[in-house]
Amino acid sequence: MAVILCLETATTNCSVAVSVDGIVKSIREENNQKFSHAEKLHVSIEAVLKEARIDKKQLDAIAVSKGPGSYTGLRIGVSAAKGLCFALDIPLISTFTLEVLAQQVASEDAFIIPLLDARRMEVYSAVFNSEKKLLRETKAEILNENSFLEYLEVKKTIFIGDGAEKFKVYCQHKNAFFIDAKYPSSAEMVQLVEAKHKISDIENVAYFEPFYLKEFMLG
Repeated sequence: MAVILCLETATTNCSVAVSVDGIVKSIREENNQKFSHAEKLHVSIEAVLKEARIDKKQLDAIAVSKGPGSYTGLRIGVSAAKGLCFALDIPLISTFTLEVLAQQVASEDAFIIPLLDARRMEVYSAVFNSEKKLLRETKAEILNENSFLEYLEVKKTIFIGDGAEKFKVYCQHKNAFFIDAKYPSSAEMVQLVEAKHKISDIENVAYFEPFYLKEFMLG
């Protein structure tokens, strides 16, 4: 029986879940535009463990969404995850944030393109098929009227995330479908990290760093 604590802090959504054998037992989320993750994360961890009646010593692993996303949010989540792993002497599992976001889309035959806001008209994006298999790696890119045309001209393409609304300004393609105001959640991490735990796909806790993708910028 695998008991895993999942932390998703890459965006404004501070999300914590505890799972047992790939099933969410408790979850707490708070989407705050002021990024109060430093205040909320550890409180949420204690809350979900209490609700699930699980002691920290029962945890088999800590999972964290590694980015891309908010520099501050990622740093807080990864620091907390590493601290717990060291204290409890358990492994660390990571997931790509855009893969977590893509899990929220259910479609039989479509491209899935999660978009995370990266300031101004820039987004973080990746491309998946309907089976959630990665077709194109994560990139930081500036949106324009030609963005993602190679997918839109082929078939239905679903854009999801807080960056999807930005793309509406440029895209009126008949194959474009938008799911706005969605954020990565620890609920969608659960199946991904459970699969990784089964094959011991873990990180080196001492050297693990968030996947920032871009240099930190003020403002």
